[in-house]
Parts: sequence; C-alpha cells; structure tokens
Amino acid sequence: MTIKRSDIKALIITGDGINCEVETAAAFREQGINAEIIHISDLISHPHRLNAAHILALPGGFSFGDEIGSGQILALKIKYSFEAELKKFINDKKLVIGICNGFQALVRLGLLPKPFEAREMTLTHNDQGHFINQWVDLNVTPSLCAWTTDLEGMVISLPIRHGEGKIVFKGDELTQEKTYQNLYENGQIALSYTENVNGSYQNIAGVCDPTGRIFGLMPHPEAAISQWLYPSGKDKKDQKGFGEKIFSSAIKYCESNF
Repeated sequence: MTIKRSDIKALIITGDGINCEVETAAAFREQGINAEIIHISDLISHPHRLNAAHILALPGGFSFGDEIGSGQILALKIKYSFEAELKKFINDKKLVIGICNGFQALVRLGLLPKPFEAREMTLTHNDQGHFINQWVDLNVTPSLCAWTTDLEGMVISLPIRHGEGKIVFKGDELTQEKTYQNLYENGQIALSYTENVNGSYQNIAGVCDPTGRIFGLMPHPEAAISQWLYPSGKDKKDQKGFGEKIFSSAIKYCESNF
C-alpha cells in the first residue's frame, strides 16, 4: 500500500532572516499534503519531530543576515544541534530541498554534492559583484534528481534573487573540471542556466546528491507555481507554472516509496 497524499508531511524551516517559508509551504499544500512551518529553534529543541516528516525544506531568504557567509550560521545550527537526527532522516530515504539560501546552507552543511563527505563545492559572490533579481531560463538536465522528474529535458523559466549564487569547485582548473564531469556523469547536475547568469561553473543552477533525494537550487520554484506569478501580464493564465512540477515530482516520489 502506498501512502495517501494527505498523509505526506513536509517540514519547512523558518527563523531569523528566512523569508520564503510561507510561499514554500503554500507550494507543498497545493499538492494536497500536510506542510508545517517550524522555527529552527523549535526543531533544535524537538529534533524528533523530523521522524514524522517525509520532506525537509530549507527555504530562501537571508538566514541570520548571512553575516559570516550565506547559509553558514543556519548550517552550523543544524550540524551541532540535530545532525544525528538529520542523518537518520536521510538514511530513511526521505527528501530534502534547499532553495537559494537553503541551497547555500545544504552545501555548507556538507550535504551537497555528496552527503557528509569532504566539501568540494561552494557558492560565492556573483561575477557581477552585486545582488541579482530576475527571471532566467534553465535546462532541466536528465539526472537522478527525484525533484525534477516531471520536467526532465525541458527548458523552463524561474526567478532568481541572490548575491552569492556562483557555484565553484575546489582545486586547480583540471581538478574542477574533473569534479564537474564526475557530477555530470553521475546524474547530479539537475539544472543549468541557458546562459551565463552569475559566473557559476558550467552555468550550474541546481545539483542533487548521488541518490537524487537531496536537491539544492538557486532559482525559486515556489515563486513560479502558477502562470499568474510570471512577469508578462498578457500571458497570465490559470495554468500551473514550471515551479509547481518540482513539488509534484517530490510528492510522486513519496507516493511511490513510502
């Protein structure tokens, strides 16, 4: 028996500086699941609440003011407060998504591109040296990612709004290219910009872990779940937006695996 959609639960973290939790929860609720917004302090106090969830979401924003690096303090709070519970969550084959600031936190936490291994990737300041707020086109690369199965092979449009979205790899030029090729061949490059938006290595916009269950991306799918959210007024329709399919892909994974 597969799990009923109404029994699927997502936990969406909020806290100082996070500002996209409401939209992210709404995107999950549009899929007919139970989405709960939880403050990071409450999750630190009650880490067992992870056990009842199937999805953990780290939304966008500027957690703790990005004072020592985007997502760094959030990552440290998670690591030193409930890392053991998070490892169990991941080992139970549950889903994790980090959007923008949440992606930065997942990388600094060491969950991407390979969970709990030595870090070989980070996100740094855009080539432009300033914050970017615009809609971009993205290639949805064939990959292992459980979050993009409903979009695979498509070119989609999503908004970005970040100052530190440039993906870089550790090491010299040859080492960086080898790291990229390994990720690509492993099916871990899930999204790439159609053009150079921020200087990100090979235009990478989103990556998953080797299982496809942990996904980090700089664009904001929760801000594109409906055509009404797209910039062109004349094209507004009642149809779903591309972002909706990222959430629907995840729910279908849950229905098939729990």
